[in-house]
Amino acid sequence: MPAPKRVLLDDRLLIEQLLTGRPRPRPNVELSTTTSWYYRACRAAMAGAGGHLSGPFEQLPAAAQERAILSLLELREEIDLPDPRRTVPAMAKLATRHPRLNLLNLEAAAVGRLLSATVWLSPQGAAGVLPGVLDAEGVAWKAMALG
Repeated sequence: MPAPKRVLLDDRLLIEQLLTGRPRPRPNVELSTTTSWYYRACRAAMAGAGGHLSGPFEQLPAAAQERAILSLLELREEIDLPDPRRTVPAMAKLATRHPRLNLLNLEAAAVGRLLSATVWLSPQGAAGVLPGVLDAEGVAWKAMALG
């Protein structure tokens, strides 16, 4: 049996996965996210200000909104959250090659490398600076439509 394929979800895709249950990847695909993306998703769920990240929560009926928020605050075991003991040193090394890169993107690129993962980026993420860094670091990525 082939080794599982690792996929790293950005914050928008993480929210969608937890809210709508995007079509589940094949059984040999393992989902992960970063601490920064997980934090942003949780913060958006709690804040509910109607922005790109929190908008989907505002559109839900009250009971569904509460369940959705809890699903983020209790991240399902099937979505891995890599240990900062490994990611932080990798981020520090990456920062020497990309000194102007922000913390969010440093973590995404470092985790993508550590896990040999394909980074799934929402349209907003794919339009930013991260794809160029991922390319430079040899990390596979794919733009994924929302909805």
